[in-house]
Amino acid sequence: MTQNTNPEILVKVQVEDDIATLTLNRPEKRNALSLRVVEQLRQAFENLPDTVRVAILAGEGVHFCAGLDLSELSETTTAEGVQHSFKWYEAFSKIQFGRFPVICVMQGAVVGGGLELASAAHVRVADDTTYFGLPEGQRGIFLGGGGSVRVSKLIGFSRVTEMMLTGHVLDAKEGLAINLTHYVTPQGQAMEKARELARKIAGNAPLSNFAIMNALPLIAEQPMSHGLFTEALMASITQGAPEAKERVNAFLEKRAAKVSLG
Repeated sequence: MTQNTNPEILVKVQVEDDIATLTLNRPEKRNALSLRVVEQLRQAFENLPDTVRVAILAGEGVHFCAGLDLSELSETTTAEGVQHSFKWYEAFSKIQFGRFPVICVMQGAVVGGGLELASAAHVRVADDTTYFGLPEGQRGIFLGGGGSVRVSKLIGFSRVTEMMLTGHVLDAKEGLAINLTHYVTPQGQAMEKARELARKIAGNAPLSNFAIMNALPLIAEQPMSHGLFTEALMASITQGAPEAKERVNAFLEKRAAKVSLG
């Protein structure tokens, strides 16, 4: 196991076997996202060892992330604002389209930029203290970390519009109902659930995980004929891998578990 515990580090990294845990480490600011945090997040995902097969993204303290550090906007010019967003896009792309799936563990505030960050993950687990909001309308600003695309794809642009216009805050159960999270646990148990899921995902064939992460978003954007062709190509590539052939044979020879409920 490797662990970084330097208190000056804004994103703590811990690697245990094939699972990495990256933790936003700014609890006194409710893990607000400054450019320094975003840059350390990008570097952390880029520099994880090749042995990692799943990453867990979490926030230190009682809140996952309360959003953009608004102090960075006070003197920002228009040109600087565009570059600010592009730095977020680069970092969040490392999460969504990286080498391995990412599970986001959420508690407390998942607001503004925090929700934009969570939406870049592939699986989201909230505990029942979690609440979701997009207060940009009340701040006189607009989503700038990819949320108008990623969050809209999760819940539809109409819901994003309503949340931004009214400041509507959703609790964990409401977030589950509209796809902002996949699981809700009792308070304090989201990390345990995330580790359980991480162990399952790490047991998948890496090529399958990579195809799921990277092909599905493309297929969703393509016309049906293009999407079906892309699907056929990915199916052929994955099933041709030696590991896939061994797994299929194990199932046919009754050496692998069948799908069941529970």
